[in-house]
Amino acid sequence: QVQLVESGGGLVQAGDSLRLSCAASGGTFSSYAMGWFRQAPGKEREFVAAITRNGASTYYADSVKGRFTISRDNAKNTVYLQMNSLKPEDTAVYYCAADSARWGISRLRHDYDYWGQGTQVTVSS
Repeated sequence: QVQLVESGGGLVQAGDSLRLSCAASGGTFSSYAMGWFRQAPGKEREFVAAITRNGASTYYADSVKGRFTISRDNAKNTVYLQMNSLKPEDTAVYYCAADSARWGISRLRHDYDYWGQGTQVTVSS
C-alpha cells in the first residue's frame, strides 16, 4: 500500500507559476500510474493530469493543456505538477492519486486506488 503526500501549494497571483510535488512511500512507485485531480469549493473533484508508470505518456484536461505539465522521477518516488500561467479558476485543493491496475492512464477518479490529503492552491486576480 502506498502513502502519498502533496506539497507546494500556496497563494499566488494570476499569471504566476507553482510546482506541486507528491512524494510516495510504502510501495513500488514505478508500478503505479499517477494522476492529479483538483476540487474547488462546491464542485466535484475533477481530473487534471495523469502519467504512465514509466513517464512515457501523459494526458491532460482541456482546461490545463498547454499550461500544466505532469512529470515523475521514479528514483525519487515523486510526481510533479508544474503549473504555469495560473488563473483564478485554477483555485482548488489539488490531490495526487495512484493507480495500480493499468499500464495506461485514466481520467476517472474510481480508477485510482490511493489518494493524498491534498494541497491548497489559491490564485488571486
